[in-house]
Amino acid sequence: MDKAKQDRLAAANWRSGDAADFLELTEEEAASIELKLALAEYLRELRTNNSWTQAQIARRLGSSQSRVAKMEVADPSVSLDLLVKSLLALGAFRGEVGAVIARAA
Repeated sequence: MDKAKQDRLAAANWRSGDAADFLELTEEEAASIELKLALAEYLRELRTNNSWTQAQIARRLGSSQSRVAKMEVADPSVSLDLLVKSLLALGAFRGEVGAVIARAA
């Protein structure tokens, strides 16, 4: 947003910010969400790059297709632990998972 528009909005008592500001997230909460989103995106990339379906991944993980779909969109019910364990179970190397985590930081 350009400076002039920001100034007009501020004069009208509007504030600008990002989603973390709007939701009043702490730095730790925002970082956790970014990390979860990055791991979920990596899971989706791993699946599509290997031409796997969500159902095939679910069978490999002993889970359901709907759970895999939730994992791929970083649903609040999905833990970071589940994402990491699933990626490793699907053949991702620790270094690759670490690189995803480092990029999200």
